[in-house]
Amino acid sequence: MLLPFLLILSLIAKFIEIDISVPSFPDMVHYFKVSEGTIQLTIAYNFLGFCIGGLLFGPLSECYGRRRIMIIGNTLLLIGAVSCVFAPSVFWLLISRFVQGIGVSTSVVVFAIIADSYQGDKAVKFIGIMNATLTVVMAIAPILGSFINEAVGWRGNYATVAILCLISWVLLLLALPETKKDRDIFSLKKMMKDYGKLLLSSRFMAPSLVISLFSAAYMSFITCGPFLYMKTFALSSAIYALHQGAIVGSFSLISLFTGKILQKLGAIRCVVYGAGVIMIGSILLLIFSMVTPYSFYLVTLSMVIFVIGCAMCQAVLFNASLNVFPEIKGTASSAVAFIRSFIMAVFIGLTSYVYNGQAISAAILVLSASVLAFIFTVYLLLLEDAV
Repeated sequence: MLLPFLLILSLIAKFIEIDISVPSFPDMVHYFKVSEGTIQLTIAYNFLGFCIGGLLFGPLSECYGRRRIMIIGNTLLLIGAVSCVFAPSVFWLLISRFVQGIGVSTSVVVFAIIADSYQGDKAVKFIGIMNATLTVVMAIAPILGSFINEAVGWRGNYATVAILCLISWVLLLLALPETKKDRDIFSLKKMMKDYGKLLLSSRFMAPSLVISLFSAAYMSFITCGPFLYMKTFALSSAIYALHQGAIVGSFSLISLFTGKILQKLGAIRCVVYGAGVIMIGSILLLIFSMVTPYSFYLVTLSMVIFVIGCAMCQAVLFNASLNVFPEIKGTASSAVAFIRSFIMAVFIGLTSYVYNGQAISAAILVLSASVLAFIFTVYLLLLEDAV
């Protein structure tokens, strides 16, 4: 029971760092006297850091052990989090978020530890439970962030993340076991060969791209969220936080039952039904944005439908991608993280330029990513025994 607790705890700060900070975005725009797009880039820089760290930490964990790399990565996470608290300028904040992103990328090692310790349906079930637990925290995060922002300002949100990082770092240092028993000798040539093997595999790339594009669609909306709800819809930060909490909470609720849904439907149907529900949510978001552009309840409803579809299929797809080449699970986890964070950073960057204050601009981005993901889902299902 200790290992699951440590893994979930280590991910809490990583998973809430965005959701707890977004209610502060309008205040940060005012404080630093910069554009909305510049503040949105704090998320893009975070994911770029994740890209770089994610590429390295997985393969390094194959050679030097999961525990050692987790400690190093979480140290960087703590440094970046503390630096965000004391950022004197937006440039300092962006660099701090980049460093924080490198630290966040140790989540790829967490999933490699899961792959070391659990197999098959047990792995999917644990990922579902973990997703559910983390998304409950994520659902609370924007509400908490809204109250902290009103009480002590935007630095308070980053301080909360820093405190959680410190607690996690201490407990990992004291109690995290080593799960990688057989070590490889580090070789840059081998690492590049393993990445090439993964990137040239349709069975690996298809589920990885589907996960990445669904995540990019979600993050495009979340990046616009505080400005859309608080400025365009003229809602208070607390009401906005409740809407975001409803979206994240819906993902959490479905994730909690991932194991039972998988048992009932099977892997292929989970993917088919999940992708279908995602497309329904994306299309409804576009329709409502055109027909009733100021109906925030319908916008939230569309995104609730969207994340329900994501929860139905993401754990299955992630587990499938990790097990294409079981002998390099750490590298596979890194590759998935790199692909996902890179695509998310690209879409967030697009969001900072495309978003014009109207719901339809966010809806177009969400639908574009969803359509691409749906195409790769169809291709994936055509591959025999891919899921």
